[in-house]
Amino acid sequence: MAAVHALQCSRAALSEELSPISLSSEISGTCFRSSSSRGSTQKQYCFRSFLSNHLSSQLYLKNKGKGKCINRGSVFCEVSSTTVQPPSERTRSEPTQVQQGQGTSELRSTELARCDLEDSNKRIICTFNIIFVCAEVSPYSKTGGLADVCGALPIALASRGHRVMVVSPRYMNGVTDAKFAGAFDMQCRIKIGCFEAEHEVAYFHEFRAGVDWVFVDHPSYHRPGNPYGDTRGAFGDNQFRFTLLCHAACEAPLVLPLGGYTYGEKCIFVANDWHAGLVPILLAAKYRRFGVYKDARCILAIHNLAHQGVEPATTFSKLGIPGDWYGALEWVFPTWARAHALDKGEAVNHLKGAIVTADRIVTVSQGYAWEITTLEGGWGLDGLLRSRMAVINGITNGVDMDEWNPVTDKHIASQYSLDDLAGKVGFIGRLDYQKGPDIIQSAVPEFMQDDVQMVMLGSGDPSIQSWMKWAEATYNDKFRGWVGFSVPVAHRITAGCDILLMPSRFEPCGLNQLYAMRYGTVPVVHCTGGLRDTVQDFNPFANAGEGAGTGWTFSPLTKEAMLAALWTAIQTFREHKTSWEGIMHRGMEQDFSWDRAALQYEQIFHWSSIDPPYA
Repeated sequence: MAAVHALQCSRAALSEELSPISLSSEISGTCFRSSSSRGSTQKQYCFRSFLSNHLSSQLYLKNKGKGKCINRGSVFCEVSSTTVQPPSERTRSEPTQVQQGQGTSELRSTELARCDLEDSNKRIICTFNIIFVCAEVSPYSKTGGLADVCGALPIALASRGHRVMVVSPRYMNGVTDAKFAGAFDMQCRIKIGCFEAEHEVAYFHEFRAGVDWVFVDHPSYHRPGNPYGDTRGAFGDNQFRFTLLCHAACEAPLVLPLGGYTYGEKCIFVANDWHAGLVPILLAAKYRRFGVYKDARCILAIHNLAHQGVEPATTFSKLGIPGDWYGALEWVFPTWARAHALDKGEAVNHLKGAIVTADRIVTVSQGYAWEITTLEGGWGLDGLLRSRMAVINGITNGVDMDEWNPVTDKHIASQYSLDDLAGKVGFIGRLDYQKGPDIIQSAVPEFMQDDVQMVMLGSGDPSIQSWMKWAEATYNDKFRGWVGFSVPVAHRITAGCDILLMPSRFEPCGLNQLYAMRYGTVPVVHCTGGLRDTVQDFNPFANAGEGAGTGWTFSPLTKEAMLAALWTAIQTFREHKTSWEGIMHRGMEQDFSWDRAALQYEQIFHWSSIDPPYA
């Protein structure tokens, strides 16, 4: 009973901070204010390390104390009882000693084996040279979950002994200038032939947390706004900007002597979304045909299939790709989607090109891996994705266990843990069609008739923002909203609310429900994508009456279904405290660490290295 009392006190303190009256004073006045050819590159850079290319082709195994070299097409590893030494603490050019992970080829299938972190140190793997290519990466540049993944997963893989590089643009003259202060100019320039000219790019580098963070510098990245656009919309030259990124990323392992030697040709690229979609095509069309990168592999990571990088077909000749590869990128819009009768609907689709040339495909949850192969969730690519189902896997994203930790969170009024836990409903997300704020809008008049309170945080659709102002004025002490985004407020809402509502129409993975469970806040979510994978419906009769589940899911996505799930959750909160505390406990016990995700990515890397290049 003492623990329950402590729980109630801690949660009450947080709820008090988020109460409409308290939150009003904080929000008032703030929230609602009325490449060129391969030959030319070789001429400029002939200093590639022979030692790197030699070492990266050897797998060193100890067999009963006797050394034996075996060519495995990845990088080197040494089986040993020695504990793995973090990359940040060892000499950069030393072979890595590893005794963890999972590398048995017998596990290869279309479904990932469940990885047990407690047994991970007993499994033997070989380490890889891994190159992440992404348009944004936290903490340097961030607009969404893509940056979180590319900022955390490489660190988790590096801590497991892999050599990891992340390649992303160096955005300047925007809000992220100071974030790149630790990156220094490597004095390495290459010329990339694309878009009817040769464009010189530079590389900046920072070694942090065992990872090589490489930033491609070019004037097209130097402008106000976020990585993709500004207040007037998306930048008109995004195709050019990310084509440069892909070419530069393919050159980086060959020309950058990081830690004294290059990554070399035997590496695994992880191309994230359409922005990096040209990477697997370039490996096949520009490099592999000349004997370069013949042992490299490319994994396509799909974070959101809705964004595909579709551009006019006339731009293909500007991409720096041989003309006989047009079919890989060719895309024809259906008749109903064409502008007029003379429109042939011809286009190039960067993501489609990556799908047909990547060695394996990963999505950010198992549920989303299935959804993208359906007519409803395939966004026109479902048939193509079904043809590659054998190499599609879903791996649920992890969360930053340090940033989202109720024991140490500096943004909340009272810290608490699983042993010291103490109805508000919260919503955190973009105010756009995907996240379903219109469903909340239609339900609020009926929802506000009960003794409940609601807090919303987000920005986007102007009509939803205006409605939030109206709702705050209409329901006064029962509704509060914050237009924009604030990390401290997001933490307070996550910690202080009893229920987190996520009525997303589609959700590749979703992170807010994971954050909520870390804090003992119960998620009520639409049964789709990663939400279906991570939130288990509450069952009070399971486990001999002790109950099971971490929240509630609802389907279909209607006002009635959402309200029914909310009423059930609120009734449980009010009348069945023991069951509610069990839901909170089970949510806080879930393991959504990046270490677990890294284990599964290692398995994907091994599968890709077993098979020959797909293209």
